[in-house]
Amino acid sequence: MANKRSRKRNNPKLIIAIAVIVAVIVIAIIILWCVKPQLFHKYLGVGKHEWSEWQVTQADCGNNGSKKRECKTCGEEDKQVITATGEHDFGDDGICKVCGFDGRTPSEASLEEVAESDLSIHFLELGNKYTGDCTLIKCGDTEVLIDAGSRQNSATTIKSYVDQYCTDGVLEYVIATHAHQDHIAGFVGSNSGNTKTGILYQYKVGTLIQFSGTNATSQIYNNYLTAVEYAKEQGATVYTAKQCWYETDGAQKTYYLDEAQKISLNILYQRYYDELDKNDENNYSVCTLLTQVTENKTYNYLFTGDLEAEGESSLVENNNLPEVELFKGGHHGSYTASTEKLLSVIKPKNVAVCCCCGTTEYTSNKDNTFPAQAFIDRVSKYTENMYCTTLMIDYKAGTYESMNGNIVFYYRKEESALKLYCSNNSTILKDTEWFRQNRVWKG
Repeated sequence: MANKRSRKRNNPKLIIAIAVIVAVIVIAIIILWCVKPQLFHKYLGVGKHEWSEWQVTQADCGNNGSKKRECKTCGEEDKQVITATGEHDFGDDGICKVCGFDGRTPSEASLEEVAESDLSIHFLELGNKYTGDCTLIKCGDTEVLIDAGSRQNSATTIKSYVDQYCTDGVLEYVIATHAHQDHIAGFVGSNSGNTKTGILYQYKVGTLIQFSGTNATSQIYNNYLTAVEYAKEQGATVYTAKQCWYETDGAQKTYYLDEAQKISLNILYQRYYDELDKNDENNYSVCTLLTQVTENKTYNYLFTGDLEAEGESSLVENNNLPEVELFKGGHHGSYTASTEKLLSVIKPKNVAVCCCCGTTEYTSNKDNTFPAQAFIDRVSKYTENMYCTTLMIDYKAGTYESMNGNIVFYYRKEESALKLYCSNNSTILKDTEWFRQNRVWKG
């Protein structure tokens, strides 16, 4: 009986049948592989791609191109970037013959618009290789000058620019944010024969608002004090930011720049008006908010000097800060300012940075030269509209050129809009050749 069962289990006919079926399947697979290999590629992912022809979008001067192809069988795409050349071929009309970029200096019509605007805010280039601040605000016949850097010889450059807009020789308001040379040297200027070129000597000043504290002992600071005394002798009223905030001795928190009281210059509070910071002069910076109320919208513009992280934290905690149309990038675009705590509240739509891009004036760390990679990373969460005044070519050699040049934001009632004029070009920072070579966009 056992032998009979064994013979049934080892039935040769069954084994032969299975072998035949397997052989047929293998042969079928081999034949299919030879005849239709794309089926294996499509469904099993084996074998080579059968690529289509490249579809090419050529790069031009300012825009990356691309080339792509796809597998005719599985549809997988292969795409490669063709890098922009960055070199325009300008015609006689100043327009690139290849990509159509308008590389001309903005027309005189734009300057006329600035001159005729209801409000304009100017971030000035300062005529030398040094980074510094100088901002002119014009509202009707009222002018406000915030800081006058970067060196004493900047005074001539500043005056030449300001005279285009201040025709009566009077600066109604002057603000000195803190006692660093790159913010006050132009107030002092130089001696030219018997003439002092400094801004505080060249203009009649209405109200001068200055820093409440300082650790400064420098010669330029002492010369600044002399210039302030001269301004006082000529009729200027001088207050500190602390006096303005607490409204003591006749000082005010708010100064209106127009008769209708729609445009106001507001002194904000931060803790270093009352406290000393022996480690960082920047934290004494006077902070101001310019507010413009129009029929359709309220515009806010924020200026924080060189205020650092500790001061910015206090600024947020002690003021009901609005979202702003324009922010003067803190401390020239340093990695130590324009913190997330401040930016997350003000959510700037536009940022103007007063600096020499890539300058090694303060550091040789490439990531931390102005405007720093960390600064760009933080600001890029809120806007790509970043503009810089100047580009450093070689700091040691003293060579530089305009990036955007003088940056002007201006408002025209006829158009109910804030507009931009730059003396060199209006290219946003991330689209410049300097940025491509030195920074990464993570926004």
